[in-house]
Amino acid sequence: MENNIQPINRVAIELGGIEIYWYGVIIISGAILGLWLAIRESERRDLPKDTFVDLVLFLAPVCFIFARLYYVMFKWEYYAEHPLEIFAVREGGLAMHGVLTGAVLTIIVFAKVRKISFWKLVDILAPSLILAQAIGRWGNFINQEAHGGPVTREFLENLYLPDFIINQMYINGMYYHPTFLYESIWNFVGFIVLMSLRRVNLRRGELFLTYIIYYSVGRFFIEGMRTDSLMLTDSLRIAQVVSIVLILVSVLTIWYRRKKGYANMRYLDKSM
Repeated sequence: MENNIQPINRVAIELGGIEIYWYGVIIISGAILGLWLAIRESERRDLPKDTFVDLVLFLAPVCFIFARLYYVMFKWEYYAEHPLEIFAVREGGLAMHGVLTGAVLTIIVFAKVRKISFWKLVDILAPSLILAQAIGRWGNFINQEAHGGPVTREFLENLYLPDFIINQMYINGMYYHPTFLYESIWNFVGFIVLMSLRRVNLRRGELFLTYIIYYSVGRFFIEGMRTDSLMLTDSLRIAQVVSIVLILVSVLTIWYRRKKGYANMRYLDKSM
């Protein structure tokens, strides 16, 4: 049976010789849905209608560049010998921690220019980010990347996965853990949690910091299962180290802002 399994075609559409890949379609779809949610919420929070449209015009290119640079930086030995492949992003190779770095830096500048609270912007954006991540992981599924170690078909069937997922996890003669799916589910649950926390009226900034903590906890454990991790040393995974750092920094930031009185504003407060 395995010999007859064919992977899903990575090309979604071909128009006049131009190939549009599923990876890009899925990533962009997640970003558009996230933007729509942020725009709706920004109107409820009394921000100008065009705030997040304008922000995304800067975020999109900066985050894309940072995501690729982050990935390339930690695989430099390979890309130094294959420099043209730095631009081959349709095959994957965009790092989420690079996206977060680019996003935070961009929003800091944008918030200062627009005279809007940085924390208010990122609180609104947090559910959109984790939803886009949940959707984006399916791009990794199409590319047959971001998977875990080898397993049996029986193991995957016991997870009650549909055949199209099981078959796509058959790569070079072996089945693999669908870690893309584990993270996607984790992020979808996180989206529900963050949307629910909006009603709790947390202190300003803490919705975003909760997102960072929640995502990092899941990423730490799921990353440990993956076989294609970016490595700091032979045994130290970069994403796990970064996840631990982000958890600690987020917890300390919550504590410090409360102690110093910087977190007296609440999520539902109308102040800019």
